[in-house]
This record gives sequence, C-alpha cells and structure tokens, in this order.
Amino acid sequence: MRHAHLLVLPAALLIAACQPQSPTPAQDSAADTSAPAATVPPPAVDATGQGTQPGDAAMPQGMGGAPATVAATAELKPTQGNTTAGTLRLAAVDGGVRVTGRVTGLAPGEHGFHVHEKGDCSAPDASSAGGHFNPGSNAHGRVGQGEHHGGDSDNITANADGVAEVDTLLEGVTLGDATGTDIIEKAVIVHVDADDYVTQPTGNAGGRLACGVISATP
Repeated sequence: MRHAHLLVLPAALLIAACQPQSPTPAQDSAADTSAPAATVPPPAVDATGQGTQPGDAAMPQGMGGAPATVAATAELKPTQGNTTAGTLRLAAVDGGVRVTGRVTGLAPGEHGFHVHEKGDCSAPDASSAGGHFNPGSNAHGRVGQGEHHGGDSDNITANADGVAEVDTLLEGVTLGDATGTDIIEKAVIVHVDADDYVTQPTGNAGGRLACGVISATP
C-alpha cells in the first residue's frame, strides 16, 4: 500500500501544474493599460441661446445682429465748366442714411441732390453715373411723401454766397451691408436746377454740376 501512495502523489502534482492560474489583483492592474475614453464637452451656449464651438470666429455685428454700422464720405468734384465742390459724410441711421456736409460754388437757391446708380464720375458731364439709384423700381418722387427712388433726396439750398449746408435723409437705402440697397460705390450728383419731385424720371433738375463717389471710411 505504501508504494501505491507514492505513485499517486507525483501524478496529482503534475495535474495541478497544468491547471490555468487566476491572475492576482496586481496582475489585473498591470495588464489593463487602456486609457479611459475621452469625453467631449457639450457646445457652449451664448447669450442668444445659440450653440458655439471653441475657435468660432466672432462676427462684427451692430444692434440686433445687423452688420456693424458703416460710415462713408463723398468728395464732390465739379463737372466740366463748373466750380461746384464739397465734402459729404454719410451714416446709417434709423430709417435710412443721413447725409451731411457742405457744397460750394452754387447759384443761390435750390438744387437737385440725388444718389445715382453708378459710382463713375469720369464723363465730363458726369453722365457716366447713370440715372437715379432706384433699387425698388419706383417712380420718382419726394422722400416722406409717397413713392420715390432710393436715391431721391430733398433739394439743397445755397445761400447768397453759393454755399449749401447739407443735412438730409435718404430713405429705402442702406450703407455697407452689401445688399441691393447698399449705396457704397454709388455716386452723389448736385444738379443745376431744383427737383420738382414730380417730373419723371429725374424731377427736371437739369444738368449735373458736381459728382462724387460714395466710399466707405476705414
């Protein structure tokens, strides 16, 4: 019997050595080298409730999300044979574009004053500026009194010295928003006679004394 026990013991040890071993906690920790999955933060929400992402470029805007206000100027130069000149400043305001400035070299009295469709004053008589700027395809008229061109304005009035102080409003146009009503790169024309606000399509304002292209200021 003693010899039988001695034979069984080596066989048991051999079977035990062949069994798979369970890893220890330390072995589990060393084997698990995978990094936790990265988490993506949710989009930030701005004051308007719109989602934004890091790196989004901030767009310059004015009130109510509109493009930032653009100012502009127009340097009036005399047409051939005339001496009319001046400097105008334009600014976007509620209801349209305000035009201010001074025009010299005029005969005393009223003169037609319009924005024309082309920013081209190259012709000796400024005919290269085309007709009145009229994005709405309206009839000519008077601002604030019914249908009118976008480029229509009240007459300017020169004093006895031939100087007109300009402060007028253009309605139905914009400044610097790159839409169909934008008057940047259009021309301002001062006419020989007063606009009667009735005759189509120019108001019977006569020839062109001065022309200036509207240019955005930096």
